[in-house]
Amino acid sequence: MKAAPKGLIILMTACFLFAISLAYAQQPQDVYDLKLEGAKFPPVKFNHAKHTTDYKVDCKVCHHKEADPKVKVQKCTDCHDPAEVKDGSPKAMDAYHKTCIDCHKKQAEAGKAAPTKCNECHKKS
Repeated sequence: MKAAPKGLIILMTACFLFAISLAYAQQPQDVYDLKLEGAKFPPVKFNHAKHTTDYKVDCKVCHHKEADPKVKVQKCTDCHDPAEVKDGSPKAMDAYHKTCIDCHKKQAEAGKAAPTKCNECHKKS
């Protein structure tokens, strides 16, 4: 039996790698950069899948104004202005901190690992 030509092997390998990268690119992106313009700390890498699937956080904890967060989700900054309190809604940074840090502290008190210090969420690149 004769070996396949080197060019054919390279072409098949390239097609295989392209197919894998295409399949990976079509996976839903579940890691988001939570970033506010003008913030003095780096953005937070938020892993949505970990919070909803692994940690079982109810959608309404974060998406508290949505009737069904699985159908429609607004950006936090639609209600929470980055610069000032508006219509009784705290600034975006304060809303993030209250929701995230309060939950993380409860988890830490229960003996579960959860970041509670600034540099544990706001990591420099």
